[in-house]
Amino acid sequence: MLEMQIDDFLNVISEAGILFKKGLIDYLKDNSADFEKRLHAVSEHERKADELRLSIEKELYIHTLIPESRGDVLAILENTDRVIDDIKEALQVFAVERPEIPEFLDDLFIELADSSIESVESLIRSVRAFFKDIASVNDHIYKVKFYEREADKAAMSLKNDIFNAEIDLSHKIHLRFCAQQIEKISDSAEDMSERLAIYTIKRQI
Repeated sequence: MLEMQIDDFLNVISEAGILFKKGLIDYLKDNSADFEKRLHAVSEHERKADELRLSIEKELYIHTLIPESRGDVLAILENTDRVIDDIKEALQVFAVERPEIPEFLDDLFIELADSSIESVESLIRSVRAFFKDIASVNDHIYKVKFYEREADKAAMSLKNDIFNAEIDLSHKIHLRFCAQQIEKISDSAEDMSERLAIYTIKRQI
């Protein structure tokens, strides 16, 4: 039961990442109706992730499951949940602030989103491994870091192109802020992976 709930929790976060990428592409292509559907779906996934996390935490306490590492498991759930919060917040920035993105920046925005969401996917795989195949956790953590660095490079290229563009300074600053919201997703995934590396060492001692 608990294992299924943890799987469901991780599936929900993984799906939210996919929906985020599709939503961003819809935004760039001016598919407003589809973008709104993706935004709603991501919000629903975030709500479901919260419910699953609370249910798992309750199970852990009521049935005194895995008492030796319960604190670490709770921290893993709470910090992984923050990643889906960042995914939702990033998409909401586009919904609320409606940044005007010049078409020549579309590919770099998509490249940044791809790398950020790949880092989340690798994080999800590393958390699954923590519960099922602890020996492979570090292989997945390595990929989180790889994609976080790729996101950093894409963000830097994007910011360079933004500030070299012939648009108003206020427009440049707004676009940079939007890029930072996507970059923040991979930063959160990396932060969580570093914590997971410590929990993994503790379990292996």
